[in-house]
Amino acid sequence: MSGTLYIIAAPSGGGKTSLTRALLEREPNIVLSVSYTSRLPRPGEADGVHYHFVSRGVFEEMVKRGEFYEHAVVHGDLKGTARTAVERTLAQGKDVLLEIDWQGARQVRAQTKDTVGIFILPPSRTELERRLRSRAQDSEGVIRRRLADSREDIAHAVEFDYIVVNDDFATALSDLRSIVTTRQLRADNQRERYAALLADLLKD
Repeated sequence: MSGTLYIIAAPSGGGKTSLTRALLEREPNIVLSVSYTSRLPRPGEADGVHYHFVSRGVFEEMVKRGEFYEHAVVHGDLKGTARTAVERTLAQGKDVLLEIDWQGARQVRAQTKDTVGIFILPPSRTELERRLRSRAQDSEGVIRRRLADSREDIAHAVEFDYIVVNDDFATALSDLRSIVTTRQLRADNQRERYAALLADLLKD
């Protein structure tokens, strides 16, 4: 049985990273796909953990070789998901989580129809701006650009299967886990998982 491909997207400052980390801690069968990016690491970020940090030239060469499952320009930087790692993990029966933007999500859905897309919304624009400023990592110009870009990001929320509002963290995390549970209980998954049980129950 192949794994499920989860896609989680949000505007910058929506709380996507914190929620996905908490989800992964509680759902050990889900593996995070570490994306590649051409931007420089932020304070506290480690190569191979938060992102694979490469130069723009290296990234563009990888694109030419068709090594990405999806890739996009996000806030002026290149980001993408390596194809081989995702497909290998899914084939092993493990679920994979892609933490990407709406552009990447659209590319993935065009290639793989059986995905679960989740969009994280902030509770308000005021809270979104507060979260961006509380990072104390970006310049005023970057913050303004991210706030402006958030409108287009949010406009694509309707393309996803589920929308979760990250107002109360515990509630939002519970909603994410409910989505995972719902997926696991789908009849096609359960038929394969419990084939022996079903066969036994159907005996004359």
